[in-house]
Amino acid sequence: MAAPRAYWKGHLRLSLVAIGVELYPATDRRSELAMHQIHKESGKRIRYQKIVPGMGPVDTDEIVKGYDLGDDTYVVLEPDELDAIKLETKRTVELVQFVDYAQVDPRYFERPYYVVPDSDVSEEGYVVIREALRRSNKVGLGQITLRGRENLVAVKPCGKGLLMETLRYADELRAADPFFEDIPDTEPDEEMIELASQLIERKTAPFDASAFKDSYADALADLIEEKRKGRAIVAAEEEPGRPRRGAEVVDLMEALKRSVEGGKGKGKSSGRKQGSKKSQSRQRKAG
Repeated sequence: MAAPRAYWKGHLRLSLVAIGVELYPATDRRSELAMHQIHKESGKRIRYQKIVPGMGPVDTDEIVKGYDLGDDTYVVLEPDELDAIKLETKRTVELVQFVDYAQVDPRYFERPYYVVPDSDVSEEGYVVIREALRRSNKVGLGQITLRGRENLVAVKPCGKGLLMETLRYADELRAADPFFEDIPDTEPDEEMIELASQLIERKTAPFDASAFKDSYADALADLIEEKRKGRAIVAAEEEPGRPRRGAEVVDLMEALKRSVEGGKGKGKSSGRKQGSKKSQSRQRKAG
């Protein structure tokens, strides 16, 4: 297997200390099952044309970008105008501020990248920065230019290395209050809170992402395989005793009591993997 190519190369700077680093995406979307729109009668893939109403198809070199002012009015921006304002690709991420990791609202985190020293010469400074962040329990904040856009980033320890996460800017987040304003300010029943707390405690276990599987992706992979082999498709039955989605719990107190009583004698979650399908099934190909 060929080594992955670095997404970005440059320097990580802490005051006067600058070390050469490379960035690699920390996520992999290759396992996702890509779906396409197909013409049912011919079995051919649907293609899209770029069309101007009243004129028909247009060539790519006739297309420019425009900002919508509303009422079908646009500010047209030429390619050379956009190129003129693009930020030069800075090759240095300077850590300009440090905060406790818990102080950064999770809504700001966007995309993770592994930060790797680019040579043996960079390793000592890399390890020093990693350990200083770990011992202080801080994350470093800075900015990086990727594809002409300046991104806010947070750098923190990750195992033996460093993780850089791009962050959203403040004006990219919607305010939460308008969504929650209709929730009544009522005091819940203390007994129900206690019962719910017991359920939470009983199901508390160390976080292990591999214990959870995307059951829909597994079922989709199986469906594709069955269709490829020409087998009949049988609808899955609902799990006995599980309420249908959208069903309303009429008596919350009774439901909580039954949940607690039903789990008596059982230990904490063992971290067994959820779902009966193996994750490898999503990597099957439709042929």
